Amino acid sequence: MNILVIEDELKTARSLIRLISSVRPDTKIDGPLQRVSAAVNYLSAHPSPDLIFMDIQLADGLSFEIFEKVKIDVPVIFCTAFDEYALQAFKANGVDYILKPFSEDSIKAAFTKLEKIGNLTGTNAIPASLITQLLQINQPKAEKQSFLVFKNGKYTTVPVPDIAYIFVRNEQTTLVTFQGEMFMIDQSLEETANQLDHKSFFKLNRQYLIAFKAIKEVEHYFARKLLVKLTIQTKEKLLVGKDKTTAFLKWLEER
Repeated sequence: MNILVIEDELKTARSLIRLISSVRPDTKIDGPLQRVSAAVNYLSAHPSPDLIFMDIQLADGLSFEIFEKVKIDVPVIFCTAFDEYALQAFKANGVDYILKPFSEDSIKAAFTKLEKIGNLTGTNAIPASLITQLLQINQPKAEKQSFLVFKNGKYTTVPVPDIAYIFVRNEQTTLVTFQGEMFMIDQSLEETANQLDHKSFFKLNRQYLIAFKAIKEVEHYFARKLLVKLTIQTKEKLLVGKDKTTAFLKWLEER
């Protein structure tokens, strides 16, 4: 079986490839491809793979743009941290939808599901009943309106509009408000990002998730990176890597 991996975060891609190889050691895996443009070029110039593992948010846009430019007749398994795209994913040939961080068990389950519906034995038809079931499981969640926090011996809530940015240090996730208050929460940055409106918050890197209305200015930086300055100070410089600059600028432009 030939598998194509489309994923813009190299560490995540390597982990995914390792898991696929562990579950299906007889597979040939191409990739990872990090950009919409690279995926379009590859699919236009090479024979179709038997299966595609595809992240939704790529370095230069959403992977759904690939389907608008090339015909894909093979099953696609979407791997992403943002379940808000579930409906659109299934309309675009998706047969499964795995939320990051994925595991060997979730990869095994995806292959098992594919085999049950015949997508690895020559047919691309997806039963309507299966799609309905998957959509019910992966129904987009309502955006979080506030976070319950505990500080100074008391519980309180922090409204999402009050949050300027969220950061992780020493595996501890902390909310920072526009007033400079800090509140620790017991969940990962990835989980937190998944609960927020992606139009209002952007995950710059593995440490910072920022609110659009907290951005003061954006400058060019060394090595094709971007330097983001907020209305309140941060301990580290907020840098957007060159692999995310296009997506970040597009996110800014969509406001």
